[in-house]
Amino acid sequence: MEAVVVTDPAGVVRYWNPAAESLYGWPAMAMVGLDLRELASDAQLHDEEWALLLREGAWEGDIRRSGAAGPAVAAHVRRTLRRNADGSLRDVVEYGQAARSRPHLGGLDGPTELRRTIAACWELDVVGTRAARAAGADGGALLGDCRIIDANVRAVRLFGGAAERDRTIGRPLGDFWPAESREAIAGLLAAALERPVGSPLVQVLGLYGVLAGATATAWRSAEPGRAEAVFLMVNGAVSDDRTAWELQASEDRYRKLIHFAPTPLLYVDSRRSGDEFQKLRAQGVTDIANFLDDHPELVELAKDVVVVTEVNQAAVRLFGARNAAELIQSVRYLFSATPKMANRVMEAHFEGRRNYVEQAKMATFDGRVLDVVFSVTYPAPPEYMDTTFITIEDVTERLWTEGELRRLQANFAHAARLSTLGELAASIAHEVNQPLSAIATNADTSLRWLAQNPPNLEKVRMLTERIAASAGRASEIIERVRGMAMKRQPRHARLDLRATIEEAVMIVRHEIEAKAITISLALDRDLPAIHGDRIQLQQVVVNLLINSLQAIDHHGLDRREIRLAAAPVPGGVTISIHDTGPGIAAEHLASVFDGFFTTKDGGIGIGLAICQSIITEHGGAISAANHDAGGAIFTIALPLDPPAA
Repeated sequence: MEAVVVTDPAGVVRYWNPAAESLYGWPAMAMVGLDLRELASDAQLHDEEWALLLREGAWEGDIRRSGAAGPAVAAHVRRTLRRNADGSLRDVVEYGQAARSRPHLGGLDGPTELRRTIAACWELDVVGTRAARAAGADGGALLGDCRIIDANVRAVRLFGGAAERDRTIGRPLGDFWPAESREAIAGLLAAALERPVGSPLVQVLGLYGVLAGATATAWRSAEPGRAEAVFLMVNGAVSDDRTAWELQASEDRYRKLIHFAPTPLLYVDSRRSGDEFQKLRAQGVTDIANFLDDHPELVELAKDVVVVTEVNQAAVRLFGARNAAELIQSVRYLFSATPKMANRVMEAHFEGRRNYVEQAKMATFDGRVLDVVFSVTYPAPPEYMDTTFITIEDVTERLWTEGELRRLQANFAHAARLSTLGELAASIAHEVNQPLSAIATNADTSLRWLAQNPPNLEKVRMLTERIAASAGRASEIIERVRGMAMKRQPRHARLDLRATIEEAVMIVRHEIEAKAITISLALDRDLPAIHGDRIQLQQVVVNLLINSLQAIDHHGLDRREIRLAAAPVPGGVTISIHDTGPGIAAEHLASVFDGFFTTKDGGIGIGLAICQSIITEHGGAISAANHDAGGAIFTIALPLDPPAA
């Protein structure tokens, strides 16, 4: 892996990846905010090379940079100047490799390599140390006033004892520092405060039992507003070499796990937004959603100041980027296709939620727009407060496949409706013929009353009203059949479930009565409205009623009854259809909803399978059982509200 360093146009470090830590020995937490010039072995040469970079837009060559272990590190680097859309300078990306091939884990040679692998680093608040030293306090007391702001894994591993990192933050450095060198380290920290910002002070320490030949380096933070913060870094060869190997192996495994994980992962520095949230809470803001709607400029600011600090290879591939450095910038590009998602991400962070997940559109660098599941994991005290994790799952293909499946299901459902209408053709013809016959009879009678002298207009008016009513009944029948026969995509809306069931029964009522079967309805008067597709739900009811009447009729049973009931339950409704047929064979109960399973002669076995897919699409469930009183009973459970997308 190449060392990647991103700076602003002036050379101040914004990003320092793990490979850069390994190459130069300096931990990222100490480098961000530091001018690269401070590390150059030849500052004048660095200035000349930097000027050439700004003039030409790119520079490549060999450099020598101060190493954390003491000796300068020779590296070959490539630098590229990146610009914003308006042509202004954005940042500089530097890729680097050691001038000579570095040995892999297991091949480190000599104490210099060992020291570079186990550099421990702290960020310390030493505001109380200077005053305590002026008052003549000893080293132990001095370090008691020196609080740990941050610490890297190496520092915790080597000096934290059994404490985890989160238990070291905020505690005095003296709680962890070996007693024999407390005076020396306290003096080093106090002296570092007197030096210019970014100017390191080095001292050899005796850390018996921890490090051999230890060297401590301290320098003031270059970050604005942190004048009393000091970075402390300690190098040396561990007394037990196994510790260094274990630590290096652990970090190597971690980096490989993250960088080669199949899921796109981005690390985000969200400290600036956290600072703004603290100010808003202090001002009494509680309804962050409305506040952001009223102050969209805060969202736009967050998109610019919250930055991606590290990404893995899967993220590079997802965005169609040329390399990881292209993604190391402000998070604005993450929200270009779904701008309002930034508001919702900020709301979740402000409210203290641990995670936030949303399905959204994501624009890539190569012009694609993807459907993704965007997941954010926020830091929680006392974790790293500057690290937010974002994972992005590309679900474009999955959603397309689901859409194709829904279209295929709709086609099958349409075919099943046509098949059902074919079975009911004679009944439908009879249903339509009744009002048409009435229309013809009433029209003929009207003509006779009109032929009288004088015409009986009152009788004609009455007969005309009957004709209109019969035409209306015929139109209703045709409209019901037309609705079942049309090929259309599902249209979910709020439904009067009672009316929907009654219309479905009307479609098959003549067929039921023609076979001398009694149908009774027990529909609760307070049946609530539900969210669904009217035609599809009617198709399910019609299909189940036809199955019931066929089961009764084919077996010539004396009790010929179908009972259809619907009632509200907490959070939804249930519909049941119970017939007095022979019931379902025990060996078939588990298979009745399987596709192409049938016990009918000439049946194709898709009716109940389609019923199940329709009910599942509505967020409900359908079951079949044998009733204690005999016959089969099918039960449908439907929610009041639509299922989550």
